[in-house]
Amino acid sequence: MFELSTNTEMTMSSREIAELTGKRHDNVKVDIAKMLDELNLDALKFQDIYFDSMNRKQTEYRLDKDHTECLLTGYSAILRMRVIKRWHELEKQTQLQVPQSFAEALQLAANQAKELEEKNQALAIAAPKAEFADAIAGADKGVKLGQFAKAVGLGPVTIFRVLRELKIFMSRGDSYNLPYQDYVERGYFTVKQGTYETNSQTRISHTALITGKGEIWLRKKLLETGHLKAVAA
Repeated sequence: MFELSTNTEMTMSSREIAELTGKRHDNVKVDIAKMLDELNLDALKFQDIYFDSMNRKQTEYRLDKDHTECLLTGYSAILRMRVIKRWHELEKQTQLQVPQSFAEALQLAANQAKELEEKNQALAIAAPKAEFADAIAGADKGVKLGQFAKAVGLGPVTIFRVLRELKIFMSRGDSYNLPYQDYVERGYFTVKQGTYETNSQTRISHTALITGKGEIWLRKKLLETGHLKAVAA
């Protein structure tokens, strides 16, 4: 008879929950943060770090089964069932991994130690790449839309109108003429924050900038929608 103790608790990441439910990851994280706040729990204890496709550090949440089920109470039955089925799959996989002998327990411990070492090595390799990626991203804060508009033969008024019509920029409220968050996250635009004085008061201003990546993407988009062809004609 043997006992195998482990500090590893089975969890599900907010990224996987987003994938299973078809929701955006940032929206799922907001839902989780709200839930943890209502439960008077420290959200930082549930946070974890991962590297995205550009080797940049990003945050996610890792929930145990109880907190995952608690989160799902606010979702539709179809979405809840998708996540529940995935939990059953994970539990079956865990059951299959339980060693049946002392020799198997030793082998499992050795495998876990090897996996941990490989993970640490991968993180050590990825960290410099992540710092480099962050530096490159910081170097390309973008240019004003007026400069881009002039380069492609469109006026500033026209480019903002087109971006609003294409639902790339917001058309009302405090975020008027600013990009939707989705396009910022894709790396097409950044928003520069500044201040200005009016009536002896300091107010905050926001200016949309287009990145190098965004210029390439938007040129192609405007050609596809016919806006540049119409100007050229």
